Amino acid sequence: MAEVLAFPDGNYRFIRGVFQYSAGVAAEPGFQIERVRFFRPLTLREGFAAIQARLEALGRPLTAFCACELRSPAPVSEAGFSAFNQIYVEQLKAWRVYRDDLNPVARSNVSPAISPPAGPSIYAFSYTVPAVVGGPGTFVVAGSAEAPEGRPGYRDHAIAAGDVSPAGILEKARWTLGEMERRMGVLGFDWNDSTALQLYTVHDTWPILEQEMAARGAIAAGLIWHFARPPVIGLEYELDTRAVRREFVL
Repeated sequence: MAEVLAFPDGNYRFIRGVFQYSAGVAAEPGFQIERVRFFRPLTLREGFAAIQARLEALGRPLTAFCACELRSPAPVSEAGFSAFNQIYVEQLKAWRVYRDDLNPVARSNVSPAISPPAGPSIYAFSYTVPAVVGGPGTFVVAGSAEAPEGRPGYRDHAIAAGDVSPAGILEKARWTLGEMERRMGVLGFDWNDSTALQLYTVHDTWPILEQEMAARGAIAAGLIWHFARPPVIGLEYELDTRAVRREFVL
């Protein structure tokens, strides 16, 4: 069973994940998660500065930062992915979000197949704010491609590794949908609570929409399909989901 830990300084709880991110977050009672998308992705430096300015303007601590959506120029090797994660986590350490070898911040990181950014960039972010008492729960489930986390290497453990046939993509979709359901369940939610499902793939997913996504109730709120690839070479299909009542574009 996945471990859910409290992060009182951010007013949210999180599923213990891997070094670079948690598997998902949910606002604690009395708080809610809000999401901001940049009109155009910002470089890491610009993006983190904008996140800090947003939180300060709202009177929220930096530790309220709970989820991040990244964009990368292209999929990289396992070694390249590890090197980038070290750079990314340094900012979380500086904000006292990452501590005691625990990273509470959920994350997705994908590579647009068309017009990718010149360097690693921030597309969107989420944070906690005080909520109306009795309001619905809010959460962000981190992105998951078709490989279990916490194992030595993604490609070596990928579902239907190297198979981009319709049958292979279906198998990848089933696994990632199941992972979304598992993570939501750990946080106390299901598809009935979700306000958005995001898909990242360059492969045909139309046959999957009805037989898997709609049948599970995953796209009752619609589907946001990004023509993009997961961040590691050899992975082909990624999902993330959330329940957020207020979203902004800056």
